This record gives sequence, C-alpha cells and structure tokens, in this order.
Amino acid sequence: MIPANHIRESFTRIKAIAKKETKQLSRDVRMLAVIFLFPVFLLVMFGYAINFDVHHIKIAVYDLDKSSTSRNFINSLISSEYFDLAGNLNSDHDIKKCLDEKIAQCVIVIPRNLSKEFNSNRPVKIQYLIDGVDGNTATVLMNYVNIATLNYSGKLQNDFLSRSGMKSFMPIQLEPRFWFNPELNSTRFLLPGLIGMILIVVAVITIALSIVREKERGTIEQINVSPLSTIELMTGKTIPYIVIAIINATLILLAGYLLFDVVIKGSIFWLIICILIFLFASLCLGLLVSTIADSQQIAFQIGTLISMIPALLLSGFIFPIESMPAAVQVITNITPAKYFIVCLRAILLKGEGPGVFWDQLLYLVLYSLIVLSIATRRYIKKAVS
Repeated sequence: MIPANHIRESFTRIKAIAKKETKQLSRDVRMLAVIFLFPVFLLVMFGYAINFDVHHIKIAVYDLDKSSTSRNFINSLISSEYFDLAGNLNSDHDIKKCLDEKIAQCVIVIPRNLSKEFNSNRPVKIQYLIDGVDGNTATVLMNYVNIATLNYSGKLQNDFLSRSGMKSFMPIQLEPRFWFNPELNSTRFLLPGLIGMILIVVAVITIALSIVREKERGTIEQINVSPLSTIELMTGKTIPYIVIAIINATLILLAGYLLFDVVIKGSIFWLIICILIFLFASLCLGLLVSTIADSQQIAFQIGTLISMIPALLLSGFIFPIESMPAAVQVITNITPAKYFIVCLRAILLKGEGPGVFWDQLLYLVLYSLIVLSIATRRYIKKAVS
C-alpha cells in the first residue's frame, strides 16, 4: 500500500507542474487567442463551407414544343427553391456551350410532340442532360429532377382522370418519415464530426508544443533530474489543457446551437463524460507526438498530420467507414475521433444513452491507455539515454 504522505507529495508535484503550465499560458496572449478563437473560426468556416445540400440548381431549357404544356412544366420546376432558370436555348449547339461554360448544371430538352402526345393520351419522354463532373452533385440533381417530373406527371394524370370522371387509385402509397434529422440537413449531420476534428487538433497540438517547448528551452533536463516522475509530469502538463479543451468544447457547442440550431437531444451528463474521455485520448496522442518531435515546428507538423487528416478522412466525419475497403477500415482505428463521433451523433442527433455507444467509450479508454503507455515508455527511454 502506498503511504499517504507519498500520495500527498505526488499531488503537490502535479499541482506545481499544472500551476507552472497555467502561468506560462497566461503570459502568451497570442497563444490563448489562437486556442480559444481558432476552434470557433474553424466551426464557422467548415460549417458553412461543407454542405451537401443542393439548392438553386441552374437549369437551361431547350423547348422544341413551345406549348402551354411545356411552359407549365418548366414553371412547376422553377417555382421551387431547388431550380433556377439560367436561360432558354435555341439550338443543339447551345447545349454543349451551356454545359461547357457552366452556365447551367442541367439542360432540359423538351421534344416537339410533347403537347400533341399528351393530348393524345400517349406517353412522352423529356431528356435531361446533366453535368456529371461532380458525381455527388450530379446524383443529387438527377434525383431532384426525377422527383419533380414524377410529381408533375402525377398532377397531369389526376387532372386527366378527373376530367374523365374517374379517380386515381394507388394500391400502395409510400409515406417516408426521416427520424433524428427530418430536414435532411447535411450540416447538422456533419457538425458532430467537425466538433471532434477541432477538439482533437487543438488538444494534440497544444500539449505537444507545451512539452517540446521545454526541450527547446533546455528545462526538460532539469525536470528529468528532479523527483518528478514521468506520470506526474504528464498529468501536470495535461490538466490545464483538459480545462482549456472543455472550455473549447462548450464554446463550440454554443456556437453550433446559435449558428446551426444543433441542440443536445440526449443526456448532458453523458455528453460531458464522452468529451472528457475523448480529450484524454487526444492529449495522450499529443504526448506521444512530444516524444517524437524535438522542435515546435516539427511537433506542429506531426500533430496536424496525425490528428486533422485521420479525423477528416478516416473517422466517418464525411465518408462512411462501412463503404471503405476492409484494409482501410482497420486503419481507421488510428484516430480516436472515429469512436467519439459515434457517441456525439447518438447524443446530439438521436438523444440516445450509453446503451447505444458504451462500446465506443470502451474503445476510447483502451486507445488512451495504449497510446499513453507508448508515450511514457518513449519518454523514459529518451530521458535515460
């Protein structure tokens, strides 16, 4: 059993390191400004820039029919917020020019016999020429025009049947209902991942720069010959940055609520627990970076490389992990943001409790212990050598 006086002395040394680190931070006004303002800036920039919702699609019309039916069809499209009329074309040559110069994203070609075929109760085809350079936008656009055309076609069918004294009959009616994100707002889906990416970048870089700064100033040797243990040093260094990261998390959630209307649907208690465990994992990763780098410049580069890029590409922030190749899915385990984003989406968007994401918290704890163990061994090895 560890004597009580040894525990008190250990806490005193940890408190001294934490106090020293806090004083150093308080003197660096520019660093504090970056720490507190940069995360909110990133949230605003990414929140508005990364958006998969497609509105105000520019369409051009090559109307060969020039009838009231074709005009009504075009008016039904541009009356919504999804389509804007970019112009009317007069020849086949104008179609290629329109798409090449990005005057429109889609050209609608209405055949000459649209009105005639419709009045003769025969089906008619309308052609859509879509710019497919951006595959995601092209797919969304195709779905939009398909739905708009089907809606207008259904309206025409109902009008025809009512004039004939008949009623339309659909044996099966589809009534889709979207849970958790009824408006299908992509920003609301991406925001939890964005929060995870910002927190891990700030946590990794700040703690790594803090310890590497000691190396550059030559004070790390004094610390190594002091009674301070490696665990005490890392704990004392970590405490101020945990407090800073919690403040950052609060600011980011507040900004998310004010700017993007993201509310916390689940338990605030479990949200805090998830954030604390994730921040601990991120700070452990920063400690590992500090044992690799010998200058603040290198620490910043490595910290950015192993925090931002994996959190952006391999965490499920933007790209679903399930759709990645099996080998890449294994590599995704290098970032704790992967587990945190699952927890955050469950709490913020779904309002779920720990029964849904307890395994992700367990993975985060195991990740933290493994990374902290590696960082401690590397630090001890360097200190001895």
